[in-house]
Amino acid sequence: MKILISGGTGQLGRDCTEVLEKNHDVTPVGSRILDISDERAVRAFVRDLKPDVILNCAAFTKVDDCETQKELAWKVNVEGAKNLAAAAGERGARVIHISTDYVFDGKKPVPEYYTENDDTNPISYYGLTKLEAEKAICAATDRYSILRTAWLYGANGQNFLKTMLRLALADPEREIKVVHDQFGSPTWSYQLAEQIEKVMDADQNGIFHATSEGYCTWYELATKFLGEMAIPNGFIPCTTRDYPTPTERPANSILENQRLKAGGLNIMLDWRADLIQFVCLFKDRLIDEVK
Repeated sequence: MKILISGGTGQLGRDCTEVLEKNHDVTPVGSRILDISDERAVRAFVRDLKPDVILNCAAFTKVDDCETQKELAWKVNVEGAKNLAAAAGERGARVIHISTDYVFDGKKPVPEYYTENDDTNPISYYGLTKLEAEKAICAATDRYSILRTAWLYGANGQNFLKTMLRLALADPEREIKVVHDQFGSPTWSYQLAEQIEKVMDADQNGIFHATSEGYCTWYELATKFLGEMAIPNGFIPCTTRDYPTPTERPANSILENQRLKAGGLNIMLDWRADLIQFVCLFKDRLIDEVK
């Protein structure tokens, strides 16, 4: 199949390119090549390329900045998704869109989880834009797969793990507070890329949750990661109240891959297993990058 990947230069987009180009004709594009918020540009690009699948990995994901740059967040996250879905519909192509745990309010008590059937209720502008993108896609085409994921990390781009590594290497003895009362499922972008291919090949419509199995807190993730990296650190657990941010985050971001499992499509592993493999593959590269 011929696949267009928007956001192809980002963390997930690059892993999707690596996974999908083994068996498909893949065209990854970043915002410099294709501004997905430009409806005419999107339609012209899709008309010329004639893809069978449009995979949208593009998003404005800086959660705090979304609160102050609402127009930009809406243009990228909502209008961009809408334009890609409309162009896919005109072409008769499938659109695959990446969404987020932030469409939920996170009020469920841990360890209860969110399924695809739970009511959405975003508590941030970022979450609102991602929910509106889902609605826009559903209205624009019948051939769509929306995958909600959470706590994404990978070898490319910036993410929580690289930030923790950078802080630890800069001063291993410095006490650094890491939130210990927000829960989620850390998800390796490469494993998610393989899950996306599985859904794409199955030609399945609808909304799917796609995260690693199991859950932890940000503090547990940071210490597990640096333990596998054999990097000393002075991290200490704290509450969300101890580490305030401009945007409220869901306290519970645990998603259950219910629809993937029901359809025999789930290939996601326990987050610890993925993290160990990630460190084995990229330990030296990660250290060199953040030094």
